[in-house]
Amino acid sequence: MISPLAWDDALVLLDQRRLPECELYLRCEDYRSVVEAITTMVVRGAPAIGIAGAYGVALAAREAYAHSRDDWRTYIVPALAALRAARPTAVNLAWAVDLVARDLPALTGDPTAAILARATALHRSDRAANERMGELGAALIEPGAKVMTHCNAGALATAGYGTALGVIRSAYHLGRLQEVFATETRPWLQGARLTAWELHKDGIPVRLITDSSAAHVMRAEQVSWVIVGADRIAANGDVANKIGTFGLALAARALGVRFMVAAPLSTVDLNTANGAEIAIEERSSDEVLQVSGKRFAAAGVTALNPVFDVTPAALIDVLVTEAGLLERPSREGLARLVGGT
Repeated sequence: MISPLAWDDALVLLDQRRLPECELYLRCEDYRSVVEAITTMVVRGAPAIGIAGAYGVALAAREAYAHSRDDWRTYIVPALAALRAARPTAVNLAWAVDLVARDLPALTGDPTAAILARATALHRSDRAANERMGELGAALIEPGAKVMTHCNAGALATAGYGTALGVIRSAYHLGRLQEVFATETRPWLQGARLTAWELHKDGIPVRLITDSSAAHVMRAEQVSWVIVGADRIAANGDVANKIGTFGLALAARALGVRFMVAAPLSTVDLNTANGAEIAIEERSSDEVLQVSGKRFAAAGVTALNPVFDVTPAALIDVLVTEAGLLERPSREGLARLVGGT
C-alpha cells in the first residue's frame, strides 16, 4: 500500500510534486522543513497534512529542548504557530498540532518522546479510520457502478488508504465497481498525476477526464456517484474541498447523480458556523498562467487562483465518517455524530 509519510528519526515524505515521474522521498529534520513541505505541496491532502504537522511538533520539541532545557516551552511557541499556519483551509492541520501539543505545559524533561508517541498514534488511527470509512461508504455503492472523483483523496492524502479513494478501493474489492472517472484537477493536476496513478497502481479501472468534461461524462457514462474528500466541514454541513467540487455537486444534482463526501471527524469544525466563514486559500497566479514552468498566457494577462471552494450541505447526499454515515448533512446531525465519539 502506498504511504506518503513515515517516521525514521525524522519525517520522511514522498514528494508528491514529482509523481508520477519518480518516487522521491525527502527527509524533514526540523519543523521548518515540515512547514516548507506543507506549504510547497510536497505533502498534501488534509489528513496527511495533519499527520505531518503532528510529527513537525515532535521535531520542534526536540529542537526546543536541545536549545534550552529550562526554557523549551517558550522556544516552541513560534514553531507551533508556524506549523498551524502552513495551510489555512485544511482544519486537520491545526487540529493535529493542537492535539499532540496539548500536554506540553505538564511535561517535564525532554518532551520529544511523549509528543512523538502522540503523533504516531494519530498516524495509526487515521489509517484505521480510512478503512472504516471505506467499508461504510462501499456498502452504498450498487454493483456495476461507475463513479467519479475529484482531486486526490487517496492513500497519498492520508495515512495510506484514503477517504474518497478508500471508499472506491473497498467498493472495487467487493466487486461493486465497474470504473472510475478521475478529473484532471487543474492547476496542480492532482487527479491526473496522483489519483490516476494510485488507482492504476492498484489495478482499479480508471479513465482520466478533463475538468470541463465532467458534467458530460456524468450523463453520457451514467455515473452513479461522485465521491470526494474534504478539507473542512462547517458546523452546518457545508464542505470546503478542492476547487471544482462545487461545480461537480451542482452538475450531479441536475443529473440525478448522488454526491458523497468521505472525511474523518477531524475534518469537522463545529467552531465554523457555515461555509461562508471558511477562509479560502489563494495561491500564486503562476500556477494558472504556466504549465511545467512555461508561461502560455499572453504577457500582461493576470489570473485568479483560489485553491478551494465550498459545497453547500444541501447538495451533499451523504457524509461518510469513521463514526458512521450522515445522510443530508445538517447542523443537528453533525453535532450528534461528533458528540457520539
